[in-house]
Amino acid sequence: MILDRVENAAAWQRLGPGLAAALDWIVGTDFSALEPGRYESAFPGVFAVLRLDRTRPLEQAEWEAHRRYIDVQHVLRGQETMGWASRTGDWPVHRPYDPAADLEFFHARGDFVCVRAGGFVIFTPQDIHAPGLAGNGSAGAEVLKVVVKVPLTDPPWG
Repeated sequence: MILDRVENAAAWQRLGPGLAAALDWIVGTDFSALEPGRYESAFPGVFAVLRLDRTRPLEQAEWEAHRRYIDVQHVLRGQETMGWASRTGDWPVHRPYDPAADLEFFHARGDFVCVRAGGFVIFTPQDIHAPGLAGNGSAGAEVLKVVVKVPLTDPPWG
């Protein structure tokens, strides 16, 4: 997991061309002016999902992981708490891997970070994560964020 601010995005571009394209897209696009939905990048296989959500209480955390994509989750408006746990833990599977959705859910516990507007988090396949949470007791707060999906073609994950 990498947690940083959008103004520092260039520092992470050396992690591979797909991540560089995702970060360039985040920096160079006013996603807040777009309607929620799915958007295709000019970079092969990279796409974004713009979401307007409401945060959930920590007790409702859904711990998920992906096998084929890296998530770059960028908060545009509001703030949310995101959970993180290492996939190397021996976490029991809650819902088995669905290849069509590239999702697997776990009964996990981990650490939490608050991601405010302008912040982003990069989750790789070894990261189990629980996004969309309210860590400050403000469950139901509105959050606008974009999740850019980067296919696993770049080292060291592909």
